[in-house]
Amino acid sequence: MRIAIAGAGNVGRSIAQELIDNGHQVMLIERQPKMLRPDRVPAAEWVLADACELASLEEANVAGCDVVVAATGDDKVNLVVSLLAKTEFAVPRVVARVNRAENEWLFTEQWGVDVAVSKPRVMAALVEEAVTVGDLVRLMTFRQGEANLVEITLPPTAPYVGQPIHAVPIPRDAALVAILRGKRVLVPSLDDPIEAGDELIFVCTAAVEDEVRAVILGADSVERTRGAG
Repeated sequence: MRIAIAGAGNVGRSIAQELIDNGHQVMLIERQPKMLRPDRVPAAEWVLADACELASLEEANVAGCDVVVAATGDDKVNLVVSLLAKTEFAVPRVVARVNRAENEWLFTEQWGVDVAVSKPRVMAALVEEAVTVGDLVRLMTFRQGEANLVEITLPPTAPYVGQPIHAVPIPRDAALVAILRGKRVLVPSLDDPIEAGDELIFVCTAAVEDEVRAVILGADSVERTRGAG
């Protein structure tokens, strides 16, 4: 893929290097000359420009990108970059960094954002995911389409432990996309049994999260969880 990243700070450079290592073509757009450090990510294309200016994005051929990542440390900039990328250049996928948690509500499809990544939310989710067994943990929200990435760690008492995936009545608008078992990542097939301690990763709409929880953990799990809160 061809990917443009607005912001060449530590976050932008880290994302760029990871994507380059995975075989993608990356362009870093940075407006501050002192932040232009091609030696840090030599395989990237470096552009000195203001990503909030339409002419700069046109010159950088953002329209030819598959993904734009708004990764600056300024939420206002990230919103403008996202909106321009989506509305003016029809970029298929726009990912935006949220710096301040109180601004997270703004990062929606109305501003051109497909996926908003909030470090406080991600950190909280990782903490919950590490310590929570027997509840649903939301790991990430995909704004466009209102879908969420959620995780459930199976306790031994879960109703379908030991049974194959095809026996689990997964609700509509939900999909089991991965099973984490120990240090292994399994791509689920219908005949695979699920085991106590498995971390089940689903993509589902917010509207069916309670249904997913009820199926995987038992019909009383929603009430039990709310009662505990």
